Amino acid sequence: MSAAGRVAIVTGAARGIGAAVAKRLAADGHAVGVFDLDEAGAKNTAAEIAADGGKAIAVAVDVSDEAGVNAAVERVAAELGPPVVVVNNAGVIRDNLLFKMSVDDWDTVANVHLRGAFLVTRAAQKYMVEAKFGRIVNMSSTSALGNRGQANYSAAKAGLQGFTKTLAIELGKFGVTANAIAPGFIQTEMTKATAERIGIPFEKFIEESAKAIPVQRVGQPEDIANLASFLVSDGAGFVSGQVIYAAGGPTN
Repeated sequence: MSAAGRVAIVTGAARGIGAAVAKRLAADGHAVGVFDLDEAGAKNTAAEIAADGGKAIAVAVDVSDEAGVNAAVERVAAELGPPVVVVNNAGVIRDNLLFKMSVDDWDTVANVHLRGAFLVTRAAQKYMVEAKFGRIVNMSSTSALGNRGQANYSAAKAGLQGFTKTLAIELGKFGVTANAIAPGFIQTEMTKATAERIGIPFEKFIEESAKAIPVQRVGQPEDIANLASFLVSDGAGFVSGQVIYAAGGPTN
């Protein structure tokens, strides 16, 4: 079964990294279920894919809602075919220092990143097992190594790495691989929000961050999309349970 015969789900695909991944997978030949809480944004991504000759449907879904996720995955299966590729990218930030962080800040981030990845993967894995082929890519972050003001986000992104490794162990015998991508600084609306939180103009934030990166630039969503494209390909069939840091240089 070639990429042209496969169906992918990308969560958080209304913008940024998720949109770039959805468009790249569509260009590779996948039909794509574009998941996002922002229905208008999801429709826009799906429309751009269609305009480029690809096939996609936009699905408005809160990935932390069990019933909603199950219905969304079933809709993709009914309209596009059984999903055998899942990219869990949906995420939010609620940055604050620990003593200022509310329980809602913690729960919101944990629910979207961790619960969301769990629910979407659990709903889709049966199609992968039946097909004896599957690719799961979970979006972690260099923040998993620890980052001031992001106790919730760092914990969730570290949790995704453990989740990934366990999926690789449990599902490998069914022809399913699971890997995590841990981006460094990627120029998105989320990093813009971080700049606003710490009171630095975004362009200055980009400029100063680039100086500390060996390749001397910040990342773009397409950098992550290119890596996701490889990880879901046939050529990556012997790569599983790995956390790949895409940060323009080594990480500690």
